[in-house]
Amino acid sequence: MAVAAVASLTLGRQTPPPAETAIRKIVADQVTAWDAGDGARYAEAVAADVSFTNIFGMVMYGRPAFVARHVEILSTFYKGTRKVQAIRRIRFVTTDVAVVDIDNEVRGVKSLPGGLPVPAGGVVKTQLMEVFVLRNGRWQIEAYHNVEVKAAASRQGSPGGSPSSGHIPQARNR
Repeated sequence: MAVAAVASLTLGRQTPPPAETAIRKIVADQVTAWDAGDGARYAEAVAADVSFTNIFGMVMYGRPAFVARHVEILSTFYKGTRKVQAIRRIRFVTTDVAVVDIDNEVRGVKSLPGGLPVPAGGVVKTQLMEVFVLRNGRWQIEAYHNVEVKAAASRQGSPGGSPSSGHIPQARNR
């Protein structure tokens, strides 16, 4: 049904430019890697000196730290989870810099570190912002900033919005 919704939303819409298509593919590839539990593959498009802020407020720098953290979380408290991402907006600041806002869900969460409470239904909802830069013909993620959506905010708007909200769901790679 989600694929049908995406197809109906894109009818009458022009084919996205190659840059947008490439960025959408990277986001879809992240979902595939996450669902496979592959932290290294999840980080494939991350730049060498990426800045990374996770939902717990931890700030890390560099691809090795990003990879290590994702390998760790996908083998511990996020092991066996599934990711659902919907691109809310892609804004090209210049022809080689894009800010991508993503409605993000991690489903199947059974525990969180430090005894933090598991959200209702085992679904962690976040707003993920990735900053992409085109270098040597390849889009790379230079900044990755993930913020947990609190209950009050999720009542105001949730992933899977409508075209009237400016939110176009992205089909999930299976």
